[in-house]
Parts: sequence; C-alpha cells; structure tokens
Amino acid sequence: MSCDGQPVILHVATLDKFIPPFVKFVQREFQEERHQFWFTGSVEKYPVEQSETVFVCKNGFWSELVGYAKLVRTLHSARKVMLHGLFNIRVVAILALCPWILPKCHWIIWGGDLYQYKQASNELKSRIKEALRYSVIRRMGHLVTCIEGDVDLARQWYGALGTHHECLVYLSNVVDPQLAVEVALNRKKSRLNILLGNSADPGNNHIEAFERLLAYKGQNIKIYAPLSYGDEDYANKVIAQGHAWFGDKFVPMTDFMPFEQYLEFLKSVDIAIFNHRRQQAMGNTITLLAMGKRVFMRRDVSHWRFLHGLGIKLNDVEELQLQPIEREEARKNACIIHSYFCKATLVRQLSDIFEGKDGLSKKRNTAGHGV
Repeated sequence: MSCDGQPVILHVATLDKFIPPFVKFVQREFQEERHQFWFTGSVEKYPVEQSETVFVCKNGFWSELVGYAKLVRTLHSARKVMLHGLFNIRVVAILALCPWILPKCHWIIWGGDLYQYKQASNELKSRIKEALRYSVIRRMGHLVTCIEGDVDLARQWYGALGTHHECLVYLSNVVDPQLAVEVALNRKKSRLNILLGNSADPGNNHIEAFERLLAYKGQNIKIYAPLSYGDEDYANKVIAQGHAWFGDKFVPMTDFMPFEQYLEFLKSVDIAIFNHRRQQAMGNTITLLAMGKRVFMRRDVSHWRFLHGLGIKLNDVEELQLQPIEREEARKNACIIHSYFCKATLVRQLSDIFEGKDGLSKKRNTAGHGV
C-alpha cells in the first residue's frame, strides 16, 4: 500500500545500468507514491536512492530473510507487479508457490532471461530451474516488450498465454531527435571505423565476425570492440585473436565509458556489426540507426523482424560488405527511429500499462502523442 492507503505498482528487479534512470523517470513522470521498487544487487555499482518507496535487499542470511518477506507481502498487496527481467530464481520460486499473484504480473522481457531456455542442461539443478520458470511464464498475466518475436518465443518455448504490451520500457531505448540529422550530414573520411559487438558476452560471437572481416584487413579500417563488461576470460580470447589477425587495426575497449562519452564515440562509427544469435544490443542498435549508421545483424534474430517491420533498412552479416550507408537511406532510418523511439512513445506506452482499467492518473497529459 502507498502512504495514502492505495494499492501500489511494485517493480521487482536486479540492479542493472537501465534501472536507476528508470526509477528517476517513473518518479518524475508518474505519481511517485503509487510506485514501489524492490531490488537486489549492488548499490555501489548501480546507485539508487533508497527511501520509503525504494528498497534494496541487502546480502546476508537475516537481511535476505527480512527482504524477501517484505517482497512476499508487497507482491500480495500490490495492484500490479512489474518484473524487470526474470533472472532471480528466488523470485521465480516465490511466484511458482503463489500462482494467484501471476495474473497481475507483467514480465518485462530482457532477452537473456528468455533465452535461458536455450542454455538449459540435463543436470537436475537446471531441470528444476526450468520447471519453475515454465510454471511461472506459462501463467504470467502480461508480457512486456517492443519485440513481438520475443513474445512468440515465450509462447513457443514456455506456453505463455499472457497479454502482450508493446513498450520501449527504458530510457536506453529513447534517442535524442537532434542526434540523427547532425551526424548523418558528415560522412566523408578515408578510414572506416567499425563497431563490433556490445560486450564481452560470448553471445556476440566476435571470432566468427573476425573471420568475415579478414577479407578487409588490408583496407583502411579500425575495429572497436567494447569489452568492459561480461566474461573476462572470453574478453581475453577476443583481444588475443583480434590483435593476432588485425594488429593495431583492432582496438579493444576494456574501460567503462560514461554514457555521454560513449555517445561521442558512437558518432565516429561508420559501420556496426552485431553478430548475436538472440535479441541483444537494442539500445546500441537504435542509437546507431538514429545517427545514420549502417548496422549489420543476423536476419534470424527477433529484433530484425521488429525493426524491419517499422521500415528500417538493415544489413545481414551473412552478406557483409564494408561500405558506408547511403545518405538517403541514413536519413530514412533516422526519421523512423526518431518518430517511434521517443519519450512521448515511452510515456504513452508506460501509461497504458500502469493505468490499465482501474487507472492511475499521470502527472502530465500525454494525449495525442503517438507514433
């Protein structure tokens, strides 16, 4: 319950880079007292201001016992529950034991949580975990994502029956409308800067992408690979192979870069290659398209269909050619990105989810905003 006795909307998440900006956004754009946040994870790494409405479960047996007891109470009293990713197996277990909560639960699909289906093994622990996830996802009342293909996979793999709500959810999926035109106008330079992947997650398939780039190693190129977070051992393998094949034309980015600095770096990129086999790097993809960059990805990933459906021209990694994007194509892509991936769309979509039939009122009127 909120301080005035009204049912709240409860947000449950493990802290990640998307979460602190989301908390501030919800508190600013919607009635702050109507939202409560329950988190696990590192406050030092992902700072959030704790308060009556923002709770972070601390480590330690007794702290966790108190924290999860609080979660169970609030899950029952909340009007709606927003599950930001479905990674925490303890949360999954609680939901499996309390299936009557699931009709009001909204699973915000992150991608990695969905694709755990592909990573499951025959070991007993993995089978138990997947059984719990299947029980929960199948009965989840609502599925939240802008990627319809991920909803299709949830239905195919887990028998999910929930209602799909199309939503950008996070500010990382909102672009600066001025960015696209400014960068798209400045194209001519001798060297091609290539962005390869978005992290040290093995799902980036860097080595396979390197093999496709070998044909161009004699050209004036620079390959940048962000490797500041993810699997350190995998990052070291990528770095060793990148230097072995491309020498100083390969630049591993191993230090964390502040957001504004990273945006400046992206402005210097000409071509981005995302060789993932699942939905990943959406924020990077959207920002680069908004800047008028050429983006390569696999045709069989779920977000290809989504972006292609919006009218965006994408490029298949299977047909990799290192040529800068044509100006008109860049402008068209940027225009589409600008019209959909904007703050007005995000506010409207979240409002539709938060308000529902028994609506909560927003701080500001966004009627008339749309795609």
